[in-house]
Amino acid sequence: MRRLLRYIWHRIYTTWSTFWFVLPFVVTYPIQVLLGRRPSLHKHLHAINRGWSAFAIRMWGMPVDIVRKKPLPRSQPCIYVSNHSSYIDIPVLFKAIPGFLNIIGKSALAKVPLWGPVFGSVYITVNRNSAVSRGRAMVQAKQSLEAGRSVVIFPEGTISKKPGEEMMPFKDGAFQLAIATGVPIVPVSMPLNHRFMPDVGGIRVRYTPLQVVIHEPIFTEGLTIADVPRIRDQAFRTIASAFRPEAAGIPEPSRIRRHRPASTTDTASAAETNTELGLPRS
Repeated sequence: MRRLLRYIWHRIYTTWSTFWFVLPFVVTYPIQVLLGRRPSLHKHLHAINRGWSAFAIRMWGMPVDIVRKKPLPRSQPCIYVSNHSSYIDIPVLFKAIPGFLNIIGKSALAKVPLWGPVFGSVYITVNRNSAVSRGRAMVQAKQSLEAGRSVVIFPEGTISKKPGEEMMPFKDGAFQLAIATGVPIVPVSMPLNHRFMPDVGGIRVRYTPLQVVIHEPIFTEGLTIADVPRIRDQAFRTIASAFRPEAAGIPEPSRIRRHRPASTTDTASAAETNTELGLPRS
């Protein structure tokens, strides 16, 4: 009975969370399309996206603990570098980081029906398999910083295979850009997002409190390209320092019946059957 109740609760909560994420977008979609057509109005479009993110997270019922290690520089933009562990990373960052942000996201986001073109009109998209696309994204990010608009970059380039436990190696682009423009790097840790909505090829939602840790800035004035490995590794260590060992791994799928792993006897029996039938062994 307990397993059945847990299964029902997971289905209800997944439906509830999906509904309250989609509804605000549907309601504001016409306005977002209009604002997306004029770059001078993109600041207002981002404000809608921030409000959408904050509202959805509130309706999900999850407390979000935002830890700021030190006040952020007010006189200049920053490059925020964060671990990437979940589909909700962008909404959580929009809630946690104030101001008119730009963000570099994968080009596939711009192909999502309805929402994709809006995202692509106001934020930066990149095909990480294309050198031309990566170069264009860096130019756009530099222009954003020069205009006083901070940029969020996921230096792993993709969602980690072991979220909350291990990060993929950081790419150099964000750190080269920071040195070239002289802006600070601000490491950001999100150690629990994968517990709420992991990257499992479908929708799997589990209630869990979240945390965002905005670390002290790494200043880049006076640095050269030779300093890239040092500040890259410093940011990596800083972000990883907020990970929680007890939060490693992703939530298991809900099942009404207990999952029984194949026993050695079952495996041997299956192999014998395949041999008798002339089938190849897997």
